Amino acid sequence: MSLLLEPSPAMIKEQKLYREMGLTDEEFAMVERILGRLPNYTETGIFSVMWSEHCSYKNSKPVLKKFPTEGKHVLQGPGEGAGIVDIGDGLAVAFKIESHNHPSAIEPYQGAATGVGGIIRDVFSMGARPIALLNSLRFGELTSPRVKYLFERVVAGIAGYGNCVGIPTVGGEVQFDAAYEGNPLVNAMCVGLIRHEDIQKGIAAGVGNTVMYVGAKTGRDGIHGATFASEELTEQSEQKRPAVQVGDPFMEKLLLEACLEVIHSDALVGMQDMGAAGLTSSSAEMASKAGSGIELNLDLVPQRETGMTPYEMMLSESQERMLLVVKKGREQEMIDVFAKYGLEAKAIGRVTDDRMLRLYHRGEVVAEIPVDALAKDAPVYYKPSKEPTYYREFQTMEYVPIIHNYEETLLGLLGQPTIASKQWVYEQYDYMVRTNTVVAPGSDAAVLRIRGTNKALAMTTDCNSRYVYLNPEVGGKIAIAEAARNIVCSGAQPLAVTDCLNFGNPEKPEIFWQLEKAVEGMSEACRVLETPVISGNVSLYNETNGEAIYPTPIVGMVGVVEHISHITTQTFKQPGDLIYVIGEAKREFGGSELQKWLTGRIFGKAPTIDLHVEATRQRQLLTAIRAGVVASAHDVSEGGLAVALAECLIDAQGLGARVTISGDVVSELFSETQSRFVVSVKKEHQQSFEQLVQAVCIGEVTNDETLHVTSGDACILRVSVETMRNVWKGAIPCLLKSKD
Repeated sequence: MSLLLEPSPAMIKEQKLYREMGLTDEEFAMVERILGRLPNYTETGIFSVMWSEHCSYKNSKPVLKKFPTEGKHVLQGPGEGAGIVDIGDGLAVAFKIESHNHPSAIEPYQGAATGVGGIIRDVFSMGARPIALLNSLRFGELTSPRVKYLFERVVAGIAGYGNCVGIPTVGGEVQFDAAYEGNPLVNAMCVGLIRHEDIQKGIAAGVGNTVMYVGAKTGRDGIHGATFASEELTEQSEQKRPAVQVGDPFMEKLLLEACLEVIHSDALVGMQDMGAAGLTSSSAEMASKAGSGIELNLDLVPQRETGMTPYEMMLSESQERMLLVVKKGREQEMIDVFAKYGLEAKAIGRVTDDRMLRLYHRGEVVAEIPVDALAKDAPVYYKPSKEPTYYREFQTMEYVPIIHNYEETLLGLLGQPTIASKQWVYEQYDYMVRTNTVVAPGSDAAVLRIRGTNKALAMTTDCNSRYVYLNPEVGGKIAIAEAARNIVCSGAQPLAVTDCLNFGNPEKPEIFWQLEKAVEGMSEACRVLETPVISGNVSLYNETNGEAIYPTPIVGMVGVVEHISHITTQTFKQPGDLIYVIGEAKREFGGSELQKWLTGRIFGKAPTIDLHVEATRQRQLLTAIRAGVVASAHDVSEGGLAVALAECLIDAQGLGARVTISGDVVSELFSETQSRFVVSVKKEHQQSFEQLVQAVCIGEVTNDETLHVTSGDACILRVSVETMRNVWKGAIPCLLKSKD
């Protein structure tokens, strides 16, 4: 569209064209009041993307304020590209998780790939070198052709980008449920390492300083991507395929190295990724944070397509682009650094003192907007909240499964895609590049060593959305607690959280209630477990034709291993080691994998959790690990104790286990009661371990490659490790190959 064909301000108002961009009638009236006139087409587009939920958090901001964001390790909390926590020795870790759900539903390969690219830029924009990628994925049941297609292409997109850019994809999770049939979730997390003195911020400070554009040229891809991510998916969403960006990981690698070089120059004032809303968000946010204004000459913006309008340039979400603010007179230093990497760095504007975003095109002012109106003063809504009818009904239900064959049940659970091996996924990822990966995908958490020190970082993503659906507040607590359990089982102290809040339409009071309650539960868990929230993302409107996904607040967590000798994995180590269980089982099956397998539905009460008990058990276990008296550790989660024991054996060589349980057999084996761990301990460490940890010895590791479980005098379960391994490892490949 040329400038001549763009609708006039009067036409935009009369024909309510702003609605197509995502603005409401009330919001358009607010824009008119702010400007003191009708906005033109470009200005309307700028307001629409900056006031979208994806950029402004206008519906979620009141809820997000409940999160604890400060702590003794926190160097940078929410508000920048990524959060940063101190890990000692002058080092810090930067990390963040973000969603790319809607793009991945429409174009799964590029949607997932550009999600990875965007989160990498968020981390290196802070001055941190990205060292690891993780992800959290949700799909419908792995039986329909469309779900198989989405699953295969999303994984290929993550692998294609991460492998090419040279950052190891070391961990993550994948779950399958009909609730995600039309709306998959693709959440990408990046972890980076940084020295304290190298920390950068995205600010446009210093009147007269130069605004520089670096990286790939601007095209028409991704226009209105932020708005697209702030509405429900419908049958018409396929028409929005042009809103999905296209990534170039090789360009990203060059951009990464160039940006990490320029951070050492005192000529650099600020740096920010052109992510959602592209040049609009980066320029407006950098100016608003600095209390300044910004002028851009759009004629100078590098463009890969002819005849681009101001509207298109400002709203494009073309990938691999950064916006820099550089001290006036030192632009050539930046140009020279980027030229070394074959990249263009171009001055396109300057910092002003009038707190305005002013755009020039062909010698004319084509937009003039107060930056604060776009950023920190965007509208905030306090949505009505209402407890859903289903929630009250679920609280009255008692579900007690009846099982006649324990071996068949265990194998059935091991074959469920949510529990089964994700090797098909992670074998496509290069998780050993840069050779720092100590614990690869498949254990409780990934662990990477920090070269030049004796320390390591443990990292994980987690969330059981079924629990959150049944009881958002309790499910939110469990999501934080389970992530922390994974970190502790790896020998690390949990440090902080990044979260990605994936929910349905917040304009529905029942959905907003889910969001509100989940955040309250997460916040309480973060306070008790001392893991503040330092960064994150909100992804709302995850609905297809009016049907919402399960509320899914994904938790990304990082912890520090104080000495590499503390690194612990879930696999049993040698015959004769004693097997302990920390925590007793309760008759809790609501939302369990067993309930889903037996009934095909999720209902009833979520498992309960006592956060103070959780904190005590984590503290005791970590103390024992650091004392060197723990051979292996694994948390009890989906599928209960029986599945946890199987997972401790499947990757062990030539080992089995003989255990004895008491009490209600079904609960002991398959309940998903919280705050439980399976631990193995050398016999010579038995006394020391029992002095440190309150646990019950239930058996020992054997060399007969069989899992024996007895109750009383009877053997109730006897299954070979090979049988369990074949079912667990073969489930997902088998489903992908099966004819529908």
